Amino acid sequence: MPRKFVDLSIFLENDVLSDPPAFAPKIQYFTHDNTFEQIEPFFPGLKKEDLPDGEGWAVELVQLSTHNGTHLDAPYHFHSTMDKALGEKKPAIAIHDVPLEWCFQPGVKLDFRHFADGYVVTAADVEAELKRINHTLSPLEIVVVNTRAGSRYGNPDYVSAGAGMGYEATMYLLERGVRLTGTDAWSWDAPFVHTAKKYGETHDASLIWEGHKAGRDIGYCHIEKLHNLEVLPPTGFFISCFPHKIRGASAGWTRAVAIFDDALMASV
Repeated sequence: MPRKFVDLSIFLENDVLSDPPAFAPKIQYFTHDNTFEQIEPFFPGLKKEDLPDGEGWAVELVQLSTHNGTHLDAPYHFHSTMDKALGEKKPAIAIHDVPLEWCFQPGVKLDFRHFADGYVVTAADVEAELKRINHTLSPLEIVVVNTRAGSRYGNPDYVSAGAGMGYEATMYLLERGVRLTGTDAWSWDAPFVHTAKKYGETHDASLIWEGHKAGRDIGYCHIEKLHNLEVLPPTGFFISCFPHKIRGASAGWTRAVAIFDDALMASV
């Protein structure tokens, strides 16, 4: 059976809203017509017309956060320590230490598109969705959540769209051996604008980043700003999401891909 690939990643690009403006990526493009000045110092005496068709190279200069684009967050992003609930609190691992086996595993999709923007998903919600799709979690499966945010990518309300995963929902996954999760929203947690309203009413700081902070108790990774989750079935695919190797970093960019292949499934 032919192998099928589904790209789960967004572009890194200018002028498409994928982050708050202050955190947006900036890409400067140099084309074949304007890079002769970069080449000539390597070859003194070279003239532009000496190059085939007078063309230089194409190259880009990129200003990025490690959290721009589709990226994998390491436990170090969430807190300085991890695994407190497993009996031994450890220094949280950075992106270059994330086990590679976490990043290529069978995928499970939970469909939470019906939840309102800012809703905080509970453990009971996760359990109900797993029952609906008739699936029992296995250790190291990659669980991705499809929220309304995926349909708003590139629009002004993208950063504030979608439901978020609460502490209890995240721990429900981690206690069953899941170590890598993902979302099509800007954040694994509920959008800040909604959490800020709740904090303003309660002054309860435990509401802030509660899903991320589950990593204090059990270290895990998640992918943010996934794309195309709506085309995936609940199960029956693998996800590949190896992060860029940035020493000591809190995250790394990834070209996340869903892979469908009966032979591959049978061999693992």
